[in-house]
Amino acid sequence: MDEFEQLLSRHQRVVERYVRYRCPKDAEDILQETYLTAHQRFGQLKDKNAFKPWLITIARNKCNDHFRSAPPASLSLDAIPEPADLRFGLPEPTLVSDVLDALSKEESSLLELFYFQQLPQQQIAKMLHIPLGTVKSRLHAARQHFKAQYPASGKEETIMKKLPALLPAYTITESKEAPFSVKWEELMGWFLVPKLGEKLSWGMYDLPSRKCDHIYDMQVTGKAMVHGIEGVELTAREASYSNKNDVVYRTFVAQLTDTHCRYLATLRNDGDVRNYITFLDEEAFMPNWGFGENNCGNEVNLSVKGHIRREGNIITSIPNPFLLDIVGRYTVEINGKVYDTVCVMDINTYDAGVVSEQFLDQNGRTILWRRYNRNDWAMDRYGKPWTELLPHNACLTVNGETYVEWYDCITDYIL
Repeated sequence: MDEFEQLLSRHQRVVERYVRYRCPKDAEDILQETYLTAHQRFGQLKDKNAFKPWLITIARNKCNDHFRSAPPASLSLDAIPEPADLRFGLPEPTLVSDVLDALSKEESSLLELFYFQQLPQQQIAKMLHIPLGTVKSRLHAARQHFKAQYPASGKEETIMKKLPALLPAYTITESKEAPFSVKWEELMGWFLVPKLGEKLSWGMYDLPSRKCDHIYDMQVTGKAMVHGIEGVELTAREASYSNKNDVVYRTFVAQLTDTHCRYLATLRNDGDVRNYITFLDEEAFMPNWGFGENNCGNEVNLSVKGHIRREGNIITSIPNPFLLDIVGRYTVEINGKVYDTVCVMDINTYDAGVVSEQFLDQNGRTILWRRYNRNDWAMDRYGKPWTELLPHNACLTVNGETYVEWYDCITDYIL
């Protein structure tokens, strides 16, 4: 195996993940073009330690070439796919269309080309046979006119509600009705929907004390790009409920599409160094932030698959590294309110020996989240099995093994 083949085999998974993120339908063709170009130009690479960013640059250019060569889409607003509005959390399509209809044809066409079809300004100028400077000035004016006419122009803010010090009492009753399908757009593990304008507070409650241990105040702060992939930036303020000075700030980038919700990057402070870790940093990123094959993310459109089956507190599942499924329909009464929910379970998806129950209402929002540890989980750290550490907590039997409930989470959505 020559030097090029050795380096390619070492970094091939990273570049494949990048291309599949940007161009999932044509990934194989783009990858072949990337490898061919890299092989042809390998002799020009002076610093072989820079092979990985060099290879990703070639892949990025191939993806950009692919977008430029794609035939322009129709300018008809009726042809705009609904999911295009959701990536950056733009308003609902019907409202956007109403505002666009109120603009001039020239302005609505420019906005569609730039935001919906994601064409660069140079290509728009070529298509419309006008100078680039004219495109820029007209696009700026179109933005201002859209902002002025859109009724929810960002002036209203969501007010975060104060979470209680004690977990509200709740009951969970299994329903005889069939589970409903649900659109679940929340970030797995963080409960926030990655759309512009979204804010959320959620709390972690110890059991059996029911005392709040930590509170997380989260919000989407703006648009973001990671290796050319569109997403939004989120910040989280993590604070101890009992010690207000014990605060940690987190920043990460996530992406919502019509099929999946996934993390793209996270910011880690290493002393005085701000360390950005992305989905291409496999060893550092995937264990804590990755989910699904090639970090495709958690599914948005959930329905019963039959991969996980539940009878009371007895859980059985098929062998699969990424298990997440609806296991039943339940009525959850909490904080004086009653919710019709489906229970979504995941088994060992982000940590071996961990199971979770997530009760979602028909809006796809979390009503209650419960974590369970396998009886021998982290024995080297805690010294005892969980049936001894938390003998009065609820238990599940998952594929013949005992799991003990550790803590619950609720969000301000139910307050």
